[in-house]
Amino acid sequence: MDRRVFLRALAAAGALGPARPAWAGPGAAAVEASALPALAGPLTVYLGRGEGGLYEDVVAAIRDRSPALDLKIRRGPSAALANTLVAEAGAGVRRADLFWAIDAGSLGLVAGADMARPVPAEVTEQLRPEFRFSDWTAISGRIRTVAYNPERVDPAALPTDIMAFADGDERIGWAPAYGAFQSFLTAMRLLEGEAATRQWLAAIKPRASAYAGELGAVMAVTRGEVDLAFANHYYSLRLKQGMPDAPVALHFTKDDAGCLVNASGVVLLGPGETPVDFVRWLLTREVQAYLAREAYELPLVPGVPGPAGLPPTAEIDPPALDLTRLADLRPTLKLMRESGVL
Repeated sequence: MDRRVFLRALAAAGALGPARPAWAGPGAAAVEASALPALAGPLTVYLGRGEGGLYEDVVAAIRDRSPALDLKIRRGPSAALANTLVAEAGAGVRRADLFWAIDAGSLGLVAGADMARPVPAEVTEQLRPEFRFSDWTAISGRIRTVAYNPERVDPAALPTDIMAFADGDERIGWAPAYGAFQSFLTAMRLLEGEAATRQWLAAIKPRASAYAGELGAVMAVTRGEVDLAFANHYYSLRLKQGMPDAPVALHFTKDDAGCLVNASGVVLLGPGETPVDFVRWLLTREVQAYLAREAYELPLVPGVPGPAGLPPTAEIDPPALDLTRLADLRPTLKLMRESGVL
């Protein structure tokens, strides 16, 4: 969507477009942007890079809608910004009022360092129950998937157990240095145990090609460099949007780390109402619909249509895992280094 169109939607509750399966489920309607006051005063946001610059479009739209807002943005990878925030806190420095990151691991690292403000209940009660946390606010969801090339792989032969991919012979693309992959592997370690995760890495590594990010891994699938890739769902859906004939399709495992539903979100750090009001904007119908339609992320507030291209939500079977546990990343990184993956 052109940012000018998005701005008009923020100003006046624009149309959502064609109806799609609602990921967020039934409930009260999401808050309209027109019902919120413009933001004002100073606000420093540490913004984790990701989503092809679409988060930056959201921030720019909110800034344009709020001329009295003195907004400063520091950009960087979510994991790096999380480590910066922890280091700043250790030095007795607070520069950020708000941290918007692309995965629960980075959010949990900051929240676990006793830096977070409690999230007001009236903000979190808008969200699906499984995405309500006391120390950070979920904004949008993402599903782990197996992206595969249907010209090279028979989907009927793909296992529904992520651990079973260790026994296959497919060429695999992955992005071990990417935060989303590390959260996925943390989930595997928590669900399957460290020994099983170590064995899985040892079996996958000889057949794997590493990419800087998961979009690169998915693009490698379409080029035939690899047969399949482990990646969040939206990379394949965005690629298909621009290249409808691209040879890539999504496969979902069941009840394991391979179909983990992770979340982007925000940690409140600074005082006052402006950081809280910024989060309220992110949970409006217009912003949630924009992220679902353009970023292909999962909206987490009621009544907002989900992204096109996903199967009905009843067919997706994610594991029951508290996302706050993904903050325990150090054992995962240690395991990856010992396995020669990092």
